[in-house]
Amino acid sequence: MSTATPPGATASGPPSSGPPVQDRSAIYIDGAWVPSAGSGRIDVVSASTEQPIASVAEGTAADVDAAVAAARAAADDWAATDPQDRAKVLRRVSEGLLARQNEIALTVSSEMGMPYAQANVIQVGLPAMTWASMADLVGSYAFEEKVNNSLLVREPVGVVGAITPWNYPLHQVSGKLAPALGAGCTVVLKPSEVAPLSAYLLFEILDDLGLPPGVVNLVSGTGPVVGEAIAAHPNVDMVTFTGSTAAGKRVSEAAAANVKRVTLELGGKSPFVILDDVAGEQLQAAVGRGLAACLLNSGQTCSALTRMLVPRSRLPEVEAIVAAGIGTTVLGDPLDPATTLGPLVSDVQRDRVRSFIRAGIDEGAKLLAGGPDSPDGLDRGYYVTPTAFSEVTPGMRIAQEEIFGPVLVIQPYEDEADAIRIANDTIYGLAGGVFSGDEQRALRVARRIKAGQVEVNGGPWNAYAPFGGYKQSGNGREFGTTGLEEFLEMKAIQF
Repeated sequence: MSTATPPGATASGPPSSGPPVQDRSAIYIDGAWVPSAGSGRIDVVSASTEQPIASVAEGTAADVDAAVAAARAAADDWAATDPQDRAKVLRRVSEGLLARQNEIALTVSSEMGMPYAQANVIQVGLPAMTWASMADLVGSYAFEEKVNNSLLVREPVGVVGAITPWNYPLHQVSGKLAPALGAGCTVVLKPSEVAPLSAYLLFEILDDLGLPPGVVNLVSGTGPVVGEAIAAHPNVDMVTFTGSTAAGKRVSEAAAANVKRVTLELGGKSPFVILDDVAGEQLQAAVGRGLAACLLNSGQTCSALTRMLVPRSRLPEVEAIVAAGIGTTVLGDPLDPATTLGPLVSDVQRDRVRSFIRAGIDEGAKLLAGGPDSPDGLDRGYYVTPTAFSEVTPGMRIAQEEIFGPVLVIQPYEDEADAIRIANDTIYGLAGGVFSGDEQRALRVARRIKAGQVEVNGGPWNAYAPFGGYKQSGNGREFGTTGLEEFLEMKAIQF
């Protein structure tokens, strides 16, 4: 544990300029909070107020070199620790997150805009569950097993570079650090510079645990500088990345020079297929589930069910239910208990989503609700009116490209075979959903959807199940035993 004080909330401007801006300009290397090698700073801006709430270091390649050197020096000793001891560390992290749950939820709500009531459960609850579930798996996992005349030994990959996004900032960090540490790897993390603050809170918890210096390291900064340096570094054995498909391709290119292992969790355009045996109250429930899964986190979810596929004969009913459902959303301040939908994370993201809405209108999709105009009464904050289109054809941009905002597209189909064809007709394959009055029929259709995770009739998230994509949604898996094994090498010893 470092003796230096971790960067806390200190004023960086006069009282008249608003609330104090947190100084988070230190980075975490070799068990201590230290200054960056560079002098640049990046403002972290509140999604709802458009005002700076913190400042983080604009890290450099030299910072990455120092972090990787520390991780490399610690790698052998950490790999040699008893898995049971590593499992205890993971469980203590879970407990530490829950002890600071309100603080972390408020932080995430402030920096990226998810309503506090949802952030408390999702943005903190899921990460805590991830650390606890991985503790269970590490504690019971067979790192060695006998197969005929071979001893199969699973060993940690080594130094892991983790590059994470802003939409579920702590969840995505946890989905990489928990299995990496549990496997016996050391880690260099680059959190998103857009929403990095929850990662700092996590590292305060890790620091308090007294881990050996170098086991965990944090370098804030931009993708083109810090992310590129991590991906290309010759002493990084593995890169795990979550983000856009375009950025994932660049990570793969940079990592290829050293032939290091790469896992990618990328974009999605996930279908939600409502089968033709769904009617009445069940149709209400199915459409409600699909709409909620689309709008969660203001649509800033890689696995969001953004394409609702419905029988053409049911289209008018579905349109009415969707329009009514969007009408009940409360767009506003994420810290207001009445708010059900917060802002997008940034002005760049807001403008991008609005451009997609305009494209849908220009291409002739039927606008059911919302639109590209600024929502009434919200002059400050990166807000987009929740929007729904119908009569969307597979060739439209809004049917093919990831929008990453509160935009639902409804696609009619003729029969089950047509529904499956439309569901699979994108470059993505991250997630999907099927709703039917016949669970076995739904399961049959789910098997034919080319995606890494498919829910049937609203089946809930499972922290022990693998998550990842087919096609250009990535490669590799996170969470569960499969997620742990991504960080392990296999050695066969014959005797």
